[in-house]
Amino acid sequence: MEVNENEAPQPTGETNTAEPAPAVTPPQDQAPVPDVAATPEGNAAVLAAEPVSNAAAEPTVRPPTPVGDVPGRVPAPAADAAVAVAPVRISQGVTIEMGRLTPVEIEQPKALYRSLLPGIMQVPADYIIAAARKSSLWPMTFGLACCAIEMIATYMAHHDLDRFGIVPWPSPRQCDVMIVAGTVTKKMAPAVKLLYQQMPNPKWVISMGACATNGGPYTRYDRVLQGVDKIIPVDIYVPGCPPRPEALMDGFIALQNKIMEERSRVG
Repeated sequence: MEVNENEAPQPTGETNTAEPAPAVTPPQDQAPVPDVAATPEGNAAVLAAEPVSNAAAEPTVRPPTPVGDVPGRVPAPAADAAVAVAPVRISQGVTIEMGRLTPVEIEQPKALYRSLLPGIMQVPADYIIAAARKSSLWPMTFGLACCAIEMIATYMAHHDLDRFGIVPWPSPRQCDVMIVAGTVTKKMAPAVKLLYQQMPNPKWVISMGACATNGGPYTRYDRVLQGVDKIIPVDIYVPGCPPRPEALMDGFIALQNKIMEERSRVG
């Protein structure tokens, strides 16, 4: 009898009576797992053919954590309201003292005209008077030299001084603005001073050009006045030789601003 060396020897007189392992029945909600080794296509084919149960597809839902159990979480006001708070008893003396320390409510006074006509704006009277004065300037129409040509050009329709409420007037009795446009000689100075004195108050003076301001190119001549401010007060100085109409318009706007600023000092 030939004995194979690779075969394990069995004891004499004993028979191999090992029982096969019992078959394991899979649960009802799981499908039987096929034998991977018997499948020639490999693991990929087995996984593709394996059915997926509904229990495995549903995600696991974590139960919500109560708000009070979260560390650092501020509880909702409704949760605080549910907690019963015992009332605090305050003595009568403390109640009286709290009433004494309560601040007084001051009622804002309201004028009668504000109650009857709420759309009315309250402003000082000098503000209204100054606004009327600056919006109705009447300059006197007289010129002394070449700057008067630029003053006349400013009155033309191209620049339209009427939009500022500026209307030229030939008489000094109704004018409130004097524009000294040109060289003031000592022979002409008394006439300029007389015209200024004939103007009603309040009145303002605009010195237009270098000649009226300080003599200009004729300052070395003794017969030329070294500025019209030697005989009458000047409010606005307009530089140039001669200044353009835009410069004179800027002088008018500066005069209007000065009238509003000095409204409380002008009678």
